[in-house]
Amino acid sequence: MHTVFRVLEIKQMAENSRLWEVQLTITDDNDPQLSALTNRIKEEVQGSTGWHRMGQLMFKVGHFDQTEELYQELLKNASTDSDRAHIYHQLGYLKDQQGKYQKTVKFYEKSLEIKRKTLPEDDASLTPTYSNIGVVYYNMGEYSKALEFYEKSLKIREISMPPNHHDLATSYNK
Repeated sequence: MHTVFRVLEIKQMAENSRLWEVQLTITDDNDPQLSALTNRIKEEVQGSTGWHRMGQLMFKVGHFDQTEELYQELLKNASTDSDRAHIYHQLGYLKDQQGKYQKTVKFYEKSLEIKRKTLPEDDASLTPTYSNIGVVYYNMGEYSKALEFYEKSLKIREISMPPNHHDLATSYNK
């Protein structure tokens, strides 16, 4: 682990001053609060690389502009179709959370386009993207388009999952 400090106190040096005094204490590897925090972050933030995990963390704390900037940079440097599809999917999710549905659909469809070039039409990993596009169209009030994507997701799930799988039940609920 890198050097981590705990903030003890922060106080302004003088009234109307732009200088602040920050008192720190160094933590050690046996600090239980630091260990608990580190473990929790590892559980919450998933990703194939440190940069992907950083994007997830920035998203979770609400730094949407920085998250998008990072994902756009990752997209420029992505070396595989799988990475590009994943990053487009993440950008779609980001735009969905911002309520920018037109952009959301474009990112999800770009992810889907890449996935469909490399995967069979009935591959189970296509279902989250189909479902998410359906949700976006539903939120936009375009119910017939939403149904079209829900049905595509359901069809794949019926083929690829056992009849009692919880994801299949979720599909029936939409």
